[in-house]
Amino acid sequence: MIPYGKHRIFADDVRAVTDVLEHGFLTQGQQVPLFESALCQYTGAAFGVACNSGTSGLHIACLAAGVKPGDVVWTVPISFVASANCALYCGAEIDFVDIDPVTRNMSVDALVDKLHLALAENKIPKAIVVVHFAGSSCDMAAIAEITEPYGITLIEDAAHALGANDSLQHKVGACKYSAMTVLSFHPVKSITSAEGGAVLTNDEELAVLLRRYASHGITRDPAMLGESHNDEPWFYAQHELGFNYRLSDVHAALGRSQLKHLDEFVTQRLALAERYDEALEELPVIKPVLDTNSAWHLYMIELTTHDRKVVFNELRARGIGVNVHYIPIHLQPYYQQLGFKLGQFPHAETYYERALTLPLFPALTADNQKEVITQLREVLS
Repeated sequence: MIPYGKHRIFADDVRAVTDVLEHGFLTQGQQVPLFESALCQYTGAAFGVACNSGTSGLHIACLAAGVKPGDVVWTVPISFVASANCALYCGAEIDFVDIDPVTRNMSVDALVDKLHLALAENKIPKAIVVVHFAGSSCDMAAIAEITEPYGITLIEDAAHALGANDSLQHKVGACKYSAMTVLSFHPVKSITSAEGGAVLTNDEELAVLLRRYASHGITRDPAMLGESHNDEPWFYAQHELGFNYRLSDVHAALGRSQLKHLDEFVTQRLALAERYDEALEELPVIKPVLDTNSAWHLYMIELTTHDRKVVFNELRARGIGVNVHYIPIHLQPYYQQLGFKLGQFPHAETYYERALTLPLFPALTADNQKEVITQLREVLS
């Protein structure tokens, strides 16, 4: 079976991990701060806080943004559920902005319309989780310009997009237009730390708060301990109800080593996407926009003349590990219980009904990609 996504590990990655296992601290050593520093150097962000998953990163980003019960957070329906769950973890309400049917990212027009309604109802969101779907950056400059007058905190969900640039050639993660950017290092993402994530920001106060939320709400900062404890080196203080979201040194060592290969990975993904774009030209499918700034985490087509279930099952039977990204969040049973209904976000629902994810990952060989294309052509013929 040719999978839709797969990590690629090099000998230097293995050495980085074994070196920590043999000589370093397994947790809370030097590898985590070194990894955070490397992420900042790559993206241009001022501060980075590593955590044990992208989901954890989204949670602490919402907490650091001050999201609380009574607040509303917006995101898009086409994403993994973590993009919406993070608001609910904080006791806030969640709502959605429909996608653009061409880019499949947040629709700027839909955002404007929804903000007008929210203003009339006095229900402006506290934060918006902006998802860079499949590796392509949203129009962050436009989204920031639209939301800035309302004081809305922008959180970029860049789980798919490490290694991408926006249309103005800013690295995703530089936080040029947002308060925070959240990354994921799951094995199928741009790079992997096996499991892990990070939150990037240019705001030092946010960075300090993020770090406390990721570590039980605890600090050892002398400035926050009080003079009476200056001679007590063991002393620490809990200031928030935080979580054990820390990343281990073992995971950080792998992530830091993988980061050295990131540009290579992105170049390989783009080449694969370009081959798909050319090879699928005559097929009855809608192709993704060939965005050369994208990190190309996923390559999704939309079937226009065939039943998706039939095509999916036939390709799987032929050894092609296609997938579907994603079931719209608002159609999940849990979110239906919150009052969301079919028909509320038509572009997201139409995309989902036709979507099919083709295999794309750096180690996908030319022969394997040719096999994917050949089998897809036969099934659609």
